[in-house]
Amino acid sequence: MPTLRRHCCVMGMSKIFRSRWAALLWAAGIVWTAYDVAEANAPPKHAVAKPHAQSTDANDAAASDQDAALVAELINGN
Repeated sequence: MPTLRRHCCVMGMSKIFRSRWAALLWAAGIVWTAYDVAEANAPPKHAVAKPHAQSTDANDAAASDQDAALVAELINGN
């Protein structure tokens, strides 16, 4: 196992895990980072879809039924 020991020393992990407290702090940092990343990517709790929201185009103008039919045609390949 000399190669494993050499790789651990290169990455600096042997110093982290010499002390239990250092290992616990390191692990707490990893958990904290994972929690922050997961929380940042979670959808907002107060966001509720509006049942009668009006569709708009890229210029924020109201989209008509004719526009919706044209898009459906293009998607379906008709």
